[in-house]
Amino acid sequence: MGRTADLGGRAAAGPRARRAPGPGYKWVALSNTTLGVLIASINMSIMLIALPDIFRGIGVDPLQPGNTSLLLWLIMSYLVVTAVLVVSFGRLGDMYGRTRMYNLGFAVFTVFSVLLSVTWQHGTAGALWLIAMRVLQGVGGAMLMANSNAILTDAFPARQRGLALGLNQVAGITGSFVGLVLGGLLGPVNWRLVFLVSVPFGVFGTAWAYLKLRDTGLRTPARPDWWGNLTFAAGLIALLAGITYGIQPYGGHTMGWGNPAVLAAMAGGVLLLAVFCVVETRVAAPMFRLGLFRIRAFTAGNLASLLASLGRGGLMFLLIIWLQGIWLPRHGYGFTETPLWAGIYMLPLTLGFLVAGPVSGWASDRFGARTFATGGMLLAAASFGALQALPVDFGYPGFALILLLNGIGMGLFAAPNRAAIMNSLPPDQRGVGAGISTTFQNSAMVLSIGIFFSLMITGLAGALPRALTSGLTAQGVPAADAARVAALPPVGVLFASLLGYNPVRTLLGPQVLDHLPPGHAAYLTGREFFPRLISQPFSDGLAVAFGFAIAACLIAAVASLLRGGRYVHDDGRVRHPADATTATSTTTATAAVPAPAAVAGTPGCGAAEGPAPAAGDATAATGPGAATRIDPPPPSPPPSPPPPSPPSRSP
Repeated sequence: MGRTADLGGRAAAGPRARRAPGPGYKWVALSNTTLGVLIASINMSIMLIALPDIFRGIGVDPLQPGNTSLLLWLIMSYLVVTAVLVVSFGRLGDMYGRTRMYNLGFAVFTVFSVLLSVTWQHGTAGALWLIAMRVLQGVGGAMLMANSNAILTDAFPARQRGLALGLNQVAGITGSFVGLVLGGLLGPVNWRLVFLVSVPFGVFGTAWAYLKLRDTGLRTPARPDWWGNLTFAAGLIALLAGITYGIQPYGGHTMGWGNPAVLAAMAGGVLLLAVFCVVETRVAAPMFRLGLFRIRAFTAGNLASLLASLGRGGLMFLLIIWLQGIWLPRHGYGFTETPLWAGIYMLPLTLGFLVAGPVSGWASDRFGARTFATGGMLLAAASFGALQALPVDFGYPGFALILLLNGIGMGLFAAPNRAAIMNSLPPDQRGVGAGISTTFQNSAMVLSIGIFFSLMITGLAGALPRALTSGLTAQGVPAADAARVAALPPVGVLFASLLGYNPVRTLLGPQVLDHLPPGHAAYLTGREFFPRLISQPFSDGLAVAFGFAIAACLIAAVASLLRGGRYVHDDGRVRHPADATTATSTTTATAAVPAPAAVAGTPGCGAAEGPAPAAGDATAATGPGAATRIDPPPPSPPPSPPPPSPPSRSP
């Protein structure tokens, strides 16, 4: 059985506790984990903008029907791996040390960032190499994401966790948008730089983490839950893979949701996840204690995070398609320039995160998460409604203001919500709890691709064929060729817009273009025809997709509102701070924590939210702003003296 230090300094039964290195250590932990999360999240999106340059570099045409899977898995592989493995790595961090897993993650991430840039292969072989290296790079990213929040929660007292986790969370979310700009800047110079840019930060972060980070939280030695890990990973991979292939055409249909293989993968994934839940109730040391979902703050926070991430992920893809495929070409930007400028024009979104995230995290330490998280989701829903009302060819100042408001709304939500989730976890479950929270968030990013692409394809399928036929025949394209192009699946138009391509040259081919008048051929392959042609069908798809995003944010707001009061499960004490309405209101709400298995089932129905007392203090001051008293657990009785030894006999 493990050991933990009690108040008297003696060893007691339970998980192993470690002493904090010093008062300045928490800032070292914050700066290092923020760097780790930043580069891990940058690599989630940096390829999206750089994909045209990467495909040109390895000699692959992504719009060829046979290459659709390569395109999808280059986008999705990193996201899928980080979604699947963060829970396992979080649990391993709880068992063997969070900083140990985090340090290893930095090293793995850096090594495979180098290997991504050194491929000598071209064509399909080169694309498969990149996919394999992205999978392994994602293993390192999952180690970083799984343990960074747990390291911070261990290092910071409860009264400062909102600020710390807010900065860390904002770095992660901001990184996904910074990656778009970096991809647009580096891809045209050399596609290998897209991967090499992470290497110096990875080397520095690995050395810094190894030298400075220490395990300060509880460690719970146990045997690995192999069946739990296997069923969870296989189930989630099957489910996410089924969703990924569902947006590809199948037979004569525009999408593959009727494909037996897709249906089998999704059904099998759900079945395996159900088996995982059964396994976790039977094994002695489960990978994840399902009883944690009886903590209301944990469950509501993760549900809200899933829905918010769905909206945020969908927004990223929709904005890239909107800007690169339509708006930028119609405003004079060449197709090869659109990736960089799409990232630049989306910067107001990042600015909103940067402004709101740390402020809301700091404020939630004092006033609780519920108000900020609920208000943030309502603001995000309103901003999606404003985007829905914009014309496709919008004026940029209004568009930038809406993006800023969306970023502020997401920032108001993200930091307090993550802090509330982490505060609700027992100390020995922080790694796996952070992992499951990150799984919800990263799985939502994968789900957003399937959901929003499906909604967009549904919107395009009604009007796009007719628009293509009339537009092409008006420029002299023979009716048979125009009908052939119009019959192609709409997903090709979406991918072309995502990559910043004008697909007309590829779709018609020289056999048609060479027989058209030069002026008509130039217009068809220029930057006016295709963006104007798809504007109205694209607008129909946007209306459906943004409507879904509004609904997701509103449900997330309800979940945030119903999360209950401020709930802090901290260092052997469960605290439900009461609302400090008068100077004399004082509440004692302390419970000694039983063994970890019992803690897992603790319901998280806290009282009304209010200012939080200093974590670790035996007694917090009473009065406004500090209305909670925390009593330490009673000291353990002194050990009984050993029985006297029998007197020795002389020979």
